[in-house]
Amino acid sequence: MAMTGMPAGDRGLTQKELARRIDHTLLKPTALAADYSRLFDEAVEYHFWSVCIPPSRVAMAAAKLKGTGVKVCTVVGFPLGYTSPMTKKEEARNAIAEGADEIDMVMNVGAFRGREFSTVRSEVREVSAVCKGAGKVLKVIIECCYLTNEEKVRAGRLVERLGADYVKTSTGFGPGGATVKDVALLRKSLAGSAKVKASGGIGTLAKALEMLRAGADRIGTSSGVAIMDELAISRRPKAVKKR
Repeated sequence: MAMTGMPAGDRGLTQKELARRIDHTLLKPTALAADYSRLFDEAVEYHFWSVCIPPSRVAMAAAKLKGTGVKVCTVVGFPLGYTSPMTKKEEARNAIAEGADEIDMVMNVGAFRGREFSTVRSEVREVSAVCKGAGKVLKVIIECCYLTNEEKVRAGRLVERLGADYVKTSTGFGPGGATVKDVALLRKSLAGSAKVKASGGIGTLAKALEMLRAGADRIGTSSGVAIMDELAISRRPKAVKKR
């Protein structure tokens, strides 16, 4: 589902509008079942768009979040992106079978930078076919921190043409995360069929709003609760000093 109509500034942004832009994320390799249970509870409490979790936790999330309106998002080829197209296809198929609504797939960055575009085309086509066949959303992570501006534009346009619903900036596991410049560059260069997801290093309300203003349609963050609490505090009426 594409979300549009972002206010030009944050003055008219409601808590609900911001929450529905957030993929509440937990991808730490050391996270425990209790950590995921808490994540799911927070997603329901704050009405986040989705939870973004490892494939091994999809069935757990689907059971816990059934009927809540919170989507289940998971990752494929994560975090390095260099598994084969068929492996990514099977990962996506298994995740959807277990209850995933959205797939965030890491592009094979090495193949792309080496101009092995047939590999990238194959993996995006394969995973896109699985997602589209099941009516699910595909986001392709191009890992901007490893690419030149020219490569970012080319990668974004390539995966958009091949069926990506979103172009995502980062895994959060590379040496750099989302930047305002990268979000703006992708938004300007894409034809319009794909949206932009900013992810990686977005830990404050100010940072999230910067990304949205730059053209991001979705925010991936592990700091969703802190961001929402910041917004709530900023909207509280200020006390009037008595004279």
